[in-house]
Amino acid sequence: MADVKTPEKIVYTAKVTSTGGRKQGHAVSDDGILDIDLAPPKEMGGNGDKTNPEQLFAAGFATCFTGALGLVGQKQGVDTSAAKVTAEVGFGPEGESFGLTVALTVELPGVEAGKVQELADAAHQVCPYSKATRGNIPVTVTAG
Repeated sequence: MADVKTPEKIVYTAKVTSTGGRKQGHAVSDDGILDIDLAPPKEMGGNGDKTNPEQLFAAGFATCFTGALGLVGQKQGVDTSAAKVTAEVGFGPEGESFGLTVALTVELPGVEAGKVQELADAAHQVCPYSKATRGNIPVTVTAG
């Protein structure tokens, strides 16, 4: 088994309950802040009028990665406040089930592309989403 690291202290737990699955789903957080209908995108037979699990995962990954970029930027003396991280989450058949891919593109105006890539690579080592997906799904991180 891989070396699994557990946080020293849990400071927050998100609790979301989902019903209805991918076709006519609904997800709600225990505090009611997230309360959203879910449906497949047009590419998967839906109307494209509601969000889907891949968009939610992309939003979470991009946001978390932006935070990790800020952490490594601060340590290296680089202002990352204008950073933009775009996450593209792919969904498709994988053997007898389905799988995901993630492509992260990091933009940092005014910073040389090589330095942006260096910061992005460092952020990929500390981002909790990166840690969770490492070795499980293909994730690419590119300076844009």
